[in-house]
This record gives sequence, structure tokens and C-alpha cells, in this order.
Amino acid sequence: MSRIREKNQELIIQVACQLFAEQGYAATKMADIAKAADVPKPNIYYYFKAKDNLYRAVLESVTLPLLEASKPIELLDEPSEALSEYIKTKLRISRDHPYASKAFANEMMTGAKYLPEDIANKLHCQSEMIIAKFERWIERGAMARVSPHHLMFTIWAATQTYADFSWQICKVMDKQQLDDQDFADAAEFLTRLVINGCQIDQLK
Repeated sequence: MSRIREKNQELIIQVACQLFAEQGYAATKMADIAKAADVPKPNIYYYFKAKDNLYRAVLESVTLPLLEASKPIELLDEPSEALSEYIKTKLRISRDHPYASKAFANEMMTGAKYLPEDIANKLHCQSEMIIAKFERWIERGAMARVSPHHLMFTIWAATQTYADFSWQICKVMDKQQLDDQDFADAAEFLTRLVINGCQIDQLK
């Protein structure tokens, strides 16, 4: 793929992320995306062929990093290290892909009607892997007997809220936008909250 083609596709995906996040899939028109990206409408069809393909690219721009984010859980055996890395990575996704995260959240809240089946299956397999790893940590006494499901849901909610509810968070913190230190502080706090809540340090 030429660099020009790649840059054009990246621009279109970035603009589409924002419009899909703000308007949803059904209400977002290809003409709206072309106008916001300042490119001819035929160019979007040239690169993506159809609205479904562009929407998939938007979802992949956040689901691929989300799928990679669980590598520490999968590969590391020490709960405190794995959870710390997982939380930091999830927060980086909220920082670096805010509109794609919101588009993904909107898709989940509306019943995942347009989520491609292969992506849904990969996300489900990831969830099963995370829960199984939490259960192994619990069984070996490295973590308190917390609910693996609710622990996973809590980490999802606590990290993704920094993208999905960024307006409210910035309003409360009296900021135009969050900076890197805010995300570092959030990672430190959430990691300690999870580690203490799961009694990981106490069980070593």
C-alpha cells in the first residue's frame, strides 16, 4: 500500500470514528464523512467500497488494540504485574482512540447489531481467556475469591470511561482535555484499587 493511500485511509477512518461516535451507524452518511474529511465522496467508495467496510475499519481501529491489550493477562503469571500492565494498556487505548472507543461503546449499547461476527467471536474468546486466568489465580491462592466476571467488567468500565465519558470527566476536572499525567495517575490509582480489592499483595 502506498504511503499516500495509507494516509488517505487513516484520515477517512479518523473522521468516520468521530461521526459514528457522535451520530451512530444508521444516521451517519458517507456524504457526511466525505464533507468532514474534505475529500470527494467517490474517494471513500474507492478505498472502502461500502459503508459497512468503513464501519468495520472504525471498529477494528479500537477492537484490534483491545484484543492485544489482554496479552499481559494471557502471558504473565504474576497477578499484580499482569493487572497493572492490562490497566495501563486499556487506559492508553482510551487516550489514543477516544472516538473509536465511543463508536464501539455505542455499538454495544445498541445491541451490537452491526458488529461483524468474527470480531464479536474474538472478543468473546478474549473474555473467556481473562475469566479463566482470574479463576486460576484464585484457585492457586494468588487472588482473593472475588467474582472473575465482575472484576473484568469493573476494569472495562473503569478504563473505558476515560474515553466514553471524557466530556463529563473533563468538566469535573475543569480541563479542556486530559493529559498524559492524568492517565498515569488514573493507571496508578486503578491498579492499586484492583490489587487491594483482590487482596493480591496480602496473599503473597
